[in-house]
Amino acid sequence: MTDYLHLSVPNGDMMNISSLGLAHLGDAVFEVLVRSWVCMGGTAKIKDLHKQTVRYVTAPAQAQLAEKILPMLTQEETDVFRRGRNAAPHSIPKAASRGQYQTATALEALFGWLWLRGAHDRINELFAGMMEGEEV
Repeated sequence: MTDYLHLSVPNGDMMNISSLGLAHLGDAVFEVLVRSWVCMGGTAKIKDLHKQTVRYVTAPAQAQLAEKILPMLTQEETDVFRRGRNAAPHSIPKAASRGQYQTATALEALFGWLWLRGAHDRINELFAGMMEGEEV
């Protein structure tokens, strides 16, 4: 049985996954991290939890947060980020510019790639760098 919570996909197999596929997975990884961060912030009302989560999982917010970690990325991570940014999305939300959406997609692709590699410590390190100075 495959352990989907503790994956470690070989690099060769990783190349078979499209950047948008990585972003699809990374979107969920990022949202779980944000939801955990918001819950740990002590907000109790579900309405407030949702508002705070939505505040960080939009393309403009993700793009802004991504800028904070770019200097922290290794060359390999930068390559994955660039590949995600260059992916051709089918549509762009009204609330985001093309550049914001591409940067958010790049961030999600990076998080998806790290998740599939089983690099949970690195995900936590990058997420902590992004959320430094942010308030719930």
